[in-house]
Amino acid sequence: MENIWLYLLILLLKMIGVVTVALLGVPVMVWVERKGSARIQQRPGPLYVGPEGIIQPIADAIKLFLKEDIMPSAVDKPLYILAPIMAFVPAVLTFAVIPIGPHLQVTDVNIGLLFIFAVSSMGIYGLVMAGWASNNKWSLISALRTAAQMISYELILGLSVIGVLMYSGSLSMQEIVKAQEGLWLGFIPKWFVIPQFLGWILFLVAAFAETNRLPFDLPEAEAELVAGFHVEYSSMKFALFFMAEYVAMISICCVMVVLFFGGWLPLPIVGPLVESILPAFVVSYFMPIVWFLMKIGFFLFFMVWVRWTFPRLRYDQLMKLGWKVLLPLAIFNVFLAGIIRMIGLT
Repeated sequence: MENIWLYLLILLLKMIGVVTVALLGVPVMVWVERKGSARIQQRPGPLYVGPEGIIQPIADAIKLFLKEDIMPSAVDKPLYILAPIMAFVPAVLTFAVIPIGPHLQVTDVNIGLLFIFAVSSMGIYGLVMAGWASNNKWSLISALRTAAQMISYELILGLSVIGVLMYSGSLSMQEIVKAQEGLWLGFIPKWFVIPQFLGWILFLVAAFAETNRLPFDLPEAEAELVAGFHVEYSSMKFALFFMAEYVAMISICCVMVVLFFGGWLPLPIVGPLVESILPAFVVSYFMPIVWFLMKIGFFLFFMVWVRWTFPRLRYDQLMKLGWKVLLPLAIFNVFLAGIIRMIGLT
């Protein structure tokens, strides 16, 4: 009985820790987004609330929390209230099976990757419900765009990881990372991005579309749809949609690092040099987390850079890219991965 209570306590602490880290990543990414976009556009960005405006996201959170929660009279109230929750909760649940390190994961299930795809696909219901329940024509158009876009690119996202599953032989996120241990030719890491470079490119493009980030933010195109599915939302309901986008962005970067870039495994050349001068317990318990955070930090900044560099696609271009270009490439990548596996190169 004592062992059961100890296990539950450890599980609870892991859940609190992982969720806290995910939620703390939201204000950090809001600040990075603002300062990054400001630098790209040659302006200073937030300056006054804290040094270099670093506390500005906290001030924004307080402002949203204190704002009046206005509910339009013509909305479908049950769905209107449920929509932001349905958008936010699936984004947070994906962190349950993402291994931040060999000793830091809420739970390791043998179908971890399948769990992530199943849970993250539920987020679309929140956006569609918001568009429908708002009783606003711009929100409804946004909901239709959201459904078409996310369903189209979820197919590509799923096909892009088939090669990783072939090489690792497991759906467990821990096993996928362990399958990338070691080096080719003594200095090239056995990360799956090398044999699955095309798969990674497809995953990366689909990740932008799944998180509604530019150049694929058609559901929120301000110039066309005012604000899209959340145009009728205010206060903390709007904040939940806002947080869901950033949590989903952090989550998809974590999954990409685990699948293609060795997860918590050290960087080539630099990693062994750094770990050779550190104590063993630091290398074992803390450095894996550092390597993992460094990798996802790079891709999060990359997503910010892309957003403020490239223009938005037209809707017809979005659909043509998905169905006529990326889908055939994804199918070709599955056959290519199978051939590479058969001839024993991985």
